[in-house]
Amino acid sequence: MSVTIKDLTENKVWLAPLAGITDNSFRSICKECGADVVVSEMISVDGLLYNRDRSLEYARFEDPQRPFGIQLFGSDPEVFKKAIKIALTKKPDFIDINMGCPVKKVIKRGAGSALMTTPDIAADIVSATKNILFPLNIPLSVKFRSGWDMFSINSLEFGKKMQSAGADMICLHPRTRGQMFSGKSNWDLITELKKEINIPVIGNGDIITVNDMITMYEQTVCDSVMIGRGIMGKPWLFTQIQNYLNTGIISQITSEEKLKVIKRHMELMISDKGERQAVFEMRTHFSHYTKGLHGGARIRNKINKLHNIDKILLLVEELYKAQEYEERDGRSEETE
Repeated sequence: MSVTIKDLTENKVWLAPLAGITDNSFRSICKECGADVVVSEMISVDGLLYNRDRSLEYARFEDPQRPFGIQLFGSDPEVFKKAIKIALTKKPDFIDINMGCPVKKVIKRGAGSALMTTPDIAADIVSATKNILFPLNIPLSVKFRSGWDMFSINSLEFGKKMQSAGADMICLHPRTRGQMFSGKSNWDLITELKKEINIPVIGNGDIITVNDMITMYEQTVCDSVMIGRGIMGKPWLFTQIQNYLNTGIISQITSEEKLKVIKRHMELMISDKGERQAVFEMRTHFSHYTKGLHGGARIRNKINKLHNIDKILLLVEELYKAQEYEERDGRSEETE
């Protein structure tokens, strides 16, 4: 059964695609915690053509993750047309085109947020992709930024152009390419975009807490929200959000519940990639799971030298239990 645009955008909470973070295991744990929609890590259309098997590995997913989308990036409409057909062999529920990535190696290829400086090419990419997806009834989304820099804010015009080219929904991260991930995202631009276009708008940027999500909905009247860096090290934020949406109450997640999620994440990673690789790749996630906690830096240093899963999890358990005791005693949290 095809996923509808409404299924993807009516008050849904999305997990943003994050390179090196939102792999198959992390998407699964976020889905289990309550994410409504998940997206693959960013995949190069050129890579799909010239290094197919390796690139498709990023598009591998489990059925319980549905609705699942594959995010692609590139700068040539003709390459997109060929690559889309390869991506569709994985049977995603929708396709997302990245026009917001600010990193240099993507920009140099005229892709990511560089496309905001070449809106006609961006529109051609969307149109070419839509022509393939439309007969298959597969939705198309486009994710972009507010502009190249503070002197070239063009998210409204760009969004309208993407709509005209065939995008079924758009996601705006209202920072410029120049800002990268610094400063504050300008949610007013999401509000403006929502007022001026007819397709659903997904708001993204600076959602760190349940209250941030509430404020974004109230301020922008966006259709759905997407959470990126705010979910790193705390996939249980999805649980809190879903609890709020269902009850109107902002619940607290206990240390025991957090530890259960972390252990489950490790279990999924081992199942997916084997114990040795899992231990290595989980170091990135443990750096986020321990960030901001009193004694977290010390624990991270120890974890990075260990290869035994049980010893690693024991250290994390001790850290979280110590944190719980401190909070009960009213001691302030140390910021590292």
